[in-house]
Amino acid sequence: MKTGENVILHLENITKKFGKVTAIDQVTLSVKAGERIVIIGPSGSGKSTLLRAVNILEEIDHGRIFFKGDPVGYTAIKGKQILDSPKNISRLRSKIGMVFQNFNLFPHMTVLANIMEGPVTVLKKTKNEAEKTARDMLKKVDLSDKWQVYPATLSGGQKQRVAIARALAMNPEIMLFDEPTSALDPELVGEVFNTILSLAKEGMTMIIVTHHMGFAREVADRVVFMEKGAMVAEAPPEKFFSACMENKRIADFIQNIL
Repeated sequence: MKTGENVILHLENITKKFGKVTAIDQVTLSVKAGERIVIIGPSGSGKSTLLRAVNILEEIDHGRIFFKGDPVGYTAIKGKQILDSPKNISRLRSKIGMVFQNFNLFPHMTVLANIMEGPVTVLKKTKNEAEKTARDMLKKVDLSDKWQVYPATLSGGQKQRVAIARALAMNPEIMLFDEPTSALDPELVGEVFNTILSLAKEGMTMIIVTHHMGFAREVADRVVFMEKGAMVAEAPPEKFFSACMENKRIADFIQNIL
């Protein structure tokens, strides 16, 4: 793999099909350490599938994924690409955190226990170490007072911030956010975006799928537009929201969601 320096993640000709439908169509993308990539596009364009493929939650049909220069997620046996071992995939996911649309918190566990689960079971930390990390992450997302409650008692915005804290507790090197505010009431969106912006200021590498254009302008180093599984355009936000708007399809999409 030949890429520029400081590339932490490189996707090479990633293709994923569901039957006859091509969800991801030969996508190639490099992400540098500390960079924030925002992916936008219509529903069904492959944005979420691409994020899931990065975290090996969707098995790709073709292409390769490189993390810090090394191929990950798959291994070649007799010329055929197959999934890597569960142990190696679990190790990779600890380095690539993911926050989903619908929080995915364990309802029978307290907030603190939710955040401790990964460090204890995957990273093999002691309960004391995991609890310290969990409390530190709760402080980072401004929810220190919610450590003992259950997810059902939280607002949607609070649940998503706990989900972010849970992902951060694994000490990831890159974070994936899949429409992190799509399940929230409008008045709760800001608290989640503020948490993500704080991470951006700390230098966290991120790929964010969102339909909030104002947030994309504010946080992105590059904006990627996807349609029908393919990358149609890619540019820094100031260029994307000016020159790329000459593309009628992109202009129509943005006008329709504003």
